[in-house]
Amino acid sequence: MAEPIHDQAEGLRRLLVQNFLSVFTITSGGTDTGKTTTVISLAAALAHSGKHVLVIDENAGANNVSATLGISAHRDLLDVIRRDKTLDEVIIPGPEGFFILPAGRGMRVLGKLSADDQAHVIGCFEHLAQPIDVILIDAAPGRSSQMLTLALSTHEIVVVVSPDPASITTAYALIKHICGHHEDKQHFHIVVNKAGAETQAKMIFDNMADVAKRHLAVSLDFMGFVPQDGKLCLGRRVTGTIPATASAAAFRRIAESLADWPCPDDEERGVERFMKSLLLSSRNNSADAAATAAGAR
Repeated sequence: MAEPIHDQAEGLRRLLVQNFLSVFTITSGGTDTGKTTTVISLAAALAHSGKHVLVIDENAGANNVSATLGISAHRDLLDVIRRDKTLDEVIIPGPEGFFILPAGRGMRVLGKLSADDQAHVIGCFEHLAQPIDVILIDAAPGRSSQMLTLALSTHEIVVVVSPDPASITTAYALIKHICGHHEDKQHFHIVVNKAGAETQAKMIFDNMADVAKRHLAVSLDFMGFVPQDGKLCLGRRVTGTIPATASAAAFRRIAESLADWPCPDDEERGVERFMKSLLLSSRNNSADAAATAAGAR
């Protein structure tokens, strides 16, 4: 009886928590892993289950979230920073009820903002029209992402890999880079995409987890695998409702596991706290980069 009672108590606590926000950065060591379609599919599944989901797209290229969905994104977070547009004017509605914030250009300048501009951006997020309880970040691949160092207890990193040996190698290198520069990041979640079978996916994960434990002293969590069925996991254009395919079912299971992760006991949980943390980490990254460049001269 203890377990059902615990589950009921946890569910009740979730209903009572105000301004709780979960942040998941979806990343990969390189391209062609299906990272962006993973973000889209998880966002759609979470929104379909009743979550208020915002996808922040850190990519400015032709294969970003909006382009993959066939949506024209004429504005970016940079337009909000410049005060040319409001945040609500820049955010785009996506399929299944989730929202998209194109942020590729804006992310490049976050670490250089004045105190006044920082306050402006935080205020924009604080007064966002629609409620948000889940943020999914489609991170720029590899080490170029600004989103991997958020000092936020609700922030989790999900690494997407494929069976391609180069994908596995670069994913491990990215994990090594993150935990080498940020000691607080000692746990990562793994999704194996484009897998031929569960046995193949488990073998890939087990090998990565063993090497990470022995050489990096970090733990990896297997979130699941997505079979290669030629629909969502191949990086093709995705439009409308997610079809009833094996890959879609896999994404729904992964989304359910995301939604079930426990709520941390933070004093400040809203979307404005996310933005404060992002600005702080971006500023620290810019300072570290400047110090490194000065030392190299």
